[in-house]
Amino acid sequence: MRSAHFKSALLPLVSVLLLAGCLDDDGGDSGDGSRTGQIMPAGISGLSYSTASRSDTTDSEGRYRYFPGETLTLKVGNLELAEGVPVQPVVTPLEFFPDLRTALQIPGTTAEGLQSHRITEQQLLLDVPLINLTRFLLALNWKLNISSGEGIEIRERVITQLNVALAELDEPIDFHVPQDEFESAGNDTSPANQVLSRICFFPEGNELCEAPPTDEEIAAAPERPEDTDERDEDVEYRVDLENKRDRIMNAVRSLDDADVDDARNYLTRELDTITTRLANRYYLDDDVVEFPATDTAIKTVKVKKIGGKPELADIESVSTRSQDVVVHSFGWQSASVDYFVAGESGGESELLVNFRPDDTYRWVKKQLRVIIE
Repeated sequence: MRSAHFKSALLPLVSVLLLAGCLDDDGGDSGDGSRTGQIMPAGISGLSYSTASRSDTTDSEGRYRYFPGETLTLKVGNLELAEGVPVQPVVTPLEFFPDLRTALQIPGTTAEGLQSHRITEQQLLLDVPLINLTRFLLALNWKLNISSGEGIEIRERVITQLNVALAELDEPIDFHVPQDEFESAGNDTSPANQVLSRICFFPEGNELCEAPPTDEEIAAAPERPEDTDERDEDVEYRVDLENKRDRIMNAVRSLDDADVDDARNYLTRELDTITTRLANRYYLDDDVVEFPATDTAIKTVKVKKIGGKPELADIESVSTRSQDVVVHSFGWQSASVDYFVAGESGGESELLVNFRPDDTYRWVKKQLRVIIE
């Protein structure tokens, strides 16, 4: 038998790279037993959080401190976003809602017959309260558009204005109302849009934070002379006020600036980041193996974890060409899959090993290529 241990040869380098960027999801013990969690991989800063042990604000990376077993209450200013959320290294808005947390525990099934959390996550991105809440958070970001890898930054200046606007509402913001009601504008402006319209996302003193000139002020202003020599620099002419009003009005935020597609794209990108980080922490003890057709003894491939033992909650495996390679058995306790060669020389198969670590609803899939000599 010849076995190609490509992963083993690269493991020292891979370990260094992954430890730098991926193992931070474990939270890290601070010495007092508390750990560091994060709201979304790219972070949501400026959120108020509380657990049984502490109350604080998420930092510039969206991080918070917690003790295992606690639950989390999250607010943006005085507006509650979620309560009773189980603490963990990375929390997403999907876990803000009890019904979605329950649904996440039920995986979908891929065309290969394997379980996958991605299918469930994508289905839940149709949930109206989830999308409403996500759109509102995106609209509160200091910089309107978020690029890949950037988090949501909710500044103290925005929080101060938000709280003032919340106190002036006739009805509270309700993320559970239908989408059209949540985003309504015009004569029946929704509470969410009322709040956004009263927040200036520019430094204090900026012209765009002023009240726009009224129709009366514009009508009372003088016409600007056509001859530039006759114009007074200290006078605001009618056209100047009209332009100023347009600039201010165009700077007003609404939920139209963070639409449904923006919310789903943002959530998908962040969820995929979590899955990628999780998958990068696990590997199989072989990538490619070769056996002669006469060697039909049972072989084993094991799941390994960078920097620790692979404590699994479940595992499954299939062969893409069962006429060449057959899955004999698998076990989550041993984190391994047993298989044997059944085909003739020249055949090969991919052994798909699918497993779920015990501290997450997410599944990880790895491949082993088996070549028959």
